[in-house]
Amino acid sequence: MSRILVTGSADGLGRAAADTLLTAGHDVVVHARNEKRAADIEPLVDRGAGIVVGDFAECDAVRRIAAELNDAKPLDAVIHNAGVWSGPAVMPVNVIAPYLLTALLRGPRRHVYLSSGSHFDGRPSLTGVDWRGASAGSYADSKLFVTTLAVAVARLRPDVLSNAVDPGWVPTKMGGPSAPDDLELGHRTQEWLASSADPEALTSAGYWYHHQGQQPHDAVGDEAFQDRLLSVLAQETGTPLD
Repeated sequence: MSRILVTGSADGLGRAAADTLLTAGHDVVVHARNEKRAADIEPLVDRGAGIVVGDFAECDAVRRIAAELNDAKPLDAVIHNAGVWSGPAVMPVNVIAPYLLTALLRGPRRHVYLSSGSHFDGRPSLTGVDWRGASAGSYADSKLFVTTLAVAVARLRPDVLSNAVDPGWVPTKMGGPSAPDDLELGHRTQEWLASSADPEALTSAGYWYHHQGQQPHDAVGDEAFQDRLLSVLAQETGTPLD
């Protein structure tokens, strides 16, 4: 069984993934933004899940969580599920936090990043992006960037399995009650990529939708764009991706 961190696991897809992995016998670490949200996942903690608490809109909180996890039993996998749809925290939560966790955490040999079909509407431009959350950012851009991060990690860390997942437009708090996609299928692929020994799950640099590999935005596979993105993120955070 694997030790797996699921970020943003107080509700929605993160909660469902953590619940399913815990039921399957994995050693799960859940994450909540604050103590109030942490209370919402007490049932998972009561069943044996570990927990970390911190607001991913704040780099210091991400660093503290990474240090806390590095001092504990090593992680085997991370599902980078935490995300926001709009507002000034879009880039800090959707891109900076998963980048920092990837750069800082020691041990994980699998990273699964939550993308979106919206990434196809993202702009492969890093000019004028508000990484620090002083103003609102584009959700589509953030998902293009995090999908590109997933493929860049796969290229630069050949011993790590790194993939991006489009969970579909599902009826969560973010997706809304009328979202047309299947909530159950929305969390199964990331669980599979984080824990399965299936040959397909042991591949890297993929963009997945409901267990099927898909072709992402052309910019995702552009190594020059990957390198520019990593360079900007390293400068913004003061933390390079080794």
